[in-house]
Amino acid sequence: GDVIHRMLTATQYIAPLMANFNPSYSRNSTVQYLDNGTVFVVQWDKVYLQGKEDMGSFTFQAALHSTGRIVFGYKEIPVPVLQISATQHPVKAGLSDAFMVLNPSPDVPESRRRTIYEYHRVELDTSRISSQSAVEFTPLPTCLQHQSCETCVTSELTFNCSWCHVLQRYL
Repeated sequence: GDVIHRMLTATQYIAPLMANFNPSYSRNSTVQYLDNGTVFVVQWDKVYLQGKEDMGSFTFQAALHSTGRIVFGYKEIPVPVLQISATQHPVKAGLSDAFMVLNPSPDVPESRRRTIYEYHRVELDTSRISSQSAVEFTPLPTCLQHQSCETCVTSELTFNCSWCHVLQRYL
C-alpha cells in the first residue's frame, strides 16, 4: 500500500509471526479464517518464506476471543525464528496499537501533516516460539467494564482513578 498504510501496518498489528511469507508458493499453502461469533481465528497453513522455501513450511494461527483473550498457536515452526532474515520484511511476533493524527501543516495551509503515535506494544521473545507451543494474552480489567464513574472509582481494580480537570471526569 501507500506510505501511510505501510507506517500503520508497522505499528498496528496482531501478529503470531510476521515475516516475508509467500502463500502463493505452493498449492498447499493457505491463509484461512473462521468467525463463529465468539472467536475469530486466522490460520496460516503450510506457508513458506519468500526465497527460503527450503527451510520448510510454517503453520500457525491467531485466535481472537470476544472476551478480549488472544491466543497464538504454533503447530509447525521448522526453523528457529531467530534464523529468519529481516532484510526483506520485519520479523516480529506480538501486539501493537497506534493511531494517526492529521494536523494542519504550518508551511502549507491546505496540506495536513500525518503523525502516527504508537502507544502500546507487546513483543514476544521470538527465540521461544517453537512447534507445538502457544502464547495466551489475557486482558486486564479496566474502567471500561463499569457503567459509571462511581462504580469505577469504588471498584477493586489494581490502579487508582483520579479526577481529570480538563475532561471533568474520573480517569
